[in-house]
Amino acid sequence: MPPRRKILVVLKGYPRLSETFIAQELLGLERAGFDLTLISMRRPTDKKRHPVHDEIKARVVYLPEYLHEEPIRVLKGLFAGFRKPGFGALLRRFFRDLPRDISRNRFRRLGQALVLAREWPDNGAWLHAHFIHTPASVTEYASILTGVPWTCSAHAKDIWTSPGWELSEKLGSARWTVTCTKGGYDHMRTLTARDDAVHLSYHGLDLARFGHFAGERSLRDGRDPSDPVSILSVGRAVEKKGYDTLLRALALLPRDLHWRFEHIGGGDELPRLKALASELGLSDRIVWKGALAQEEVLEHYRRADLFALACRIAANGDRDGLPNVLVEASSQGLACISTEVSGVPELITDKETGLLVQPEDPAALSHALLAAITDPALRHRLGGAAEEQVRSHFDYHASIRQLKHLFEAEWLKAS
Repeated sequence: MPPRRKILVVLKGYPRLSETFIAQELLGLERAGFDLTLISMRRPTDKKRHPVHDEIKARVVYLPEYLHEEPIRVLKGLFAGFRKPGFGALLRRFFRDLPRDISRNRFRRLGQALVLAREWPDNGAWLHAHFIHTPASVTEYASILTGVPWTCSAHAKDIWTSPGWELSEKLGSARWTVTCTKGGYDHMRTLTARDDAVHLSYHGLDLARFGHFAGERSLRDGRDPSDPVSILSVGRAVEKKGYDTLLRALALLPRDLHWRFEHIGGGDELPRLKALASELGLSDRIVWKGALAQEEVLEHYRRADLFALACRIAANGDRDGLPNVLVEASSQGLACISTEVSGVPELITDKETGLLVQPEDPAALSHALLAAITDPALRHRLGGAAEEQVRSHFDYHASIRQLKHLFEAEWLKAS
C-alpha cells in the first residue's frame, strides 16, 4: 500500500447542516485511515450541528471570508507568494480567468489561495475540493502556486451554474473529479477529452446511522379530521427545491381531505413561502420547523406518512443532484413523491419505489399526493421497495472504497 498523504480538504463552509453528505464522506475517509485537515472558506452560520460533525476529528482552518476583513493576513499571503516558483503561472492563469469572470469573487478566491499557500496547515501533501465552483477555484490556484496536486468532488449547483470554459479548465488540471449523479457525470464528460478525468460515485448513506425503522406505518387515509395524514419535506427554502409548486399542489387537494404538512429547513425564501401558504389558505395545516439536527430529522421521517420534494431547474440553471433527503427518507421505508429532475430517477422509479411527476406541474403533483394520501397500502408498498433499493445500492461504504482506491492509485503512481 502506498504511504498516505495529508489531505487538505477545501470547503465552502463548515460545518453546514445542509451538507450532511459531505460530513459523512469526511468521517468515512477518516475511518478508512486518511489524515485530513479541513480548510473552510466561510465560518459557520448554522446554530446547530449534526452528531457526525462531532465525530470528525480533523482540524478546521478558516480562510478570510472577505479579504478586507483580514488585510494583514492577505498581504502576508501576497508577499509570500512572490517567492514561490508557481507565482508567475498563477498570475497568468488568474489574468486569463479574469476577463471571463470580472467579479470581486474572482479576486477573493485568489486572495484566499494566497493565504492558504502561505499558511499551509499541517504540511499538506494533497488538495481536495468539495464543489467544483468557488472551492475548486481556491484549490486550483493554490495547486498552481505550490505544485501540490489536487482533486475534486463535484455535486449539483456547482456543475450546472459554472460556465463550460471553467469546468473544462478545472477538469484538465485536477488529477480526477468525482460526481454523484449520472447527469452530472455525462455533462462533465463532454467537457474533457481525458477518459480518467471524471468518475461517477453516489454519496450513499451511512446505514448504521439510519437503521431500519421497525415501527408500524399508519393506516391514515385523510378521512379522519382528528388524525390527518402527515406529509414531510426536508430542504432549504430555495428556488430549486420547488416549494411554491408543492404548496400550490397541496392547495389543489380536496377540501374535505385531512392532512398536515411539516417543513424542515432554513432558507431565504421562507418568508415568501409562508406568505404564499397564507394566500392559498393553507397556513393552519402547515408547520415550519426551521433547521433541525440529524437525529431530530430522523424522528420526523419515522413519524411521517409521506415525503414530498418538488425539485426543479432554477432560472440560473441550479438544480439538485440526487437529494440526500430522498435517500434518508427512503431508508426509513417512507414513501416519497418527487420530480423527474437530475439524479432523482436514479433512486426513484415511478410506481415502483416512489411516485414521480414532471417538475413545475402542481396539478400532476397534487394527483400523486392524493393517490398516496388516500391509499396507505400504496404508501407501504412504495416505502418498502424504496428502503430495499437504498439498503442494496446506496450504502456509502461503496463510495468511500471508491475514493480510497482513487487516492491510493494516485499516490502509488507518484511513489
